[in-house]
Amino acid sequence: MDGDIIMSMMENVAKDLTSAMKEQDKFTLSVLRMLKSALQLEKISKKHDLTDDEVIAVVKRQVKTRKDSMSEYEQYNKMEEVENLKKEIEVLSKYLPPELSKEEIEKVLDDIFADIKPESIKDMGKIMKEATAKLGNAADMSLVSSLVKEKLS
Repeated sequence: MDGDIIMSMMENVAKDLTSAMKEQDKFTLSVLRMLKSALQLEKISKKHDLTDDEVIAVVKRQVKTRKDSMSEYEQYNKMEEVENLKKEIEVLSKYLPPELSKEEIEKVLDDIFADIKPESIKDMGKIMKEATAKLGNAADMSLVSSLVKEKLS
């Protein structure tokens, strides 16, 4: 069963890449080619076919890179580049599972805090490890990190 999901995700990218070629959608095509390259590099470095979670992790890194670049471009008022990056993020986001809302993340963190009973910021590592295990790819971990810091202070 799991194998079907992995193939379908990789096949999905390949299928979308092919249709972008046929439709001569140069923008989507270039974004998907970058994604495919990143997936190939990850596959080579892991020395095995990527699991669903690994594919999602690669896509998330691609989105994060673009978000970081966006804030850089905004500082220098390069709005055309910012718009392009937003469009790239839209293309990539369709390969990501829907993210949990802040409220849903806070509920999970409340449970983790009840279990671990942290005493100071020194316990942040334990909490983040547990949060990563429970939330996986369903949450923006930078948001989780800032919520944990907030709760600990």
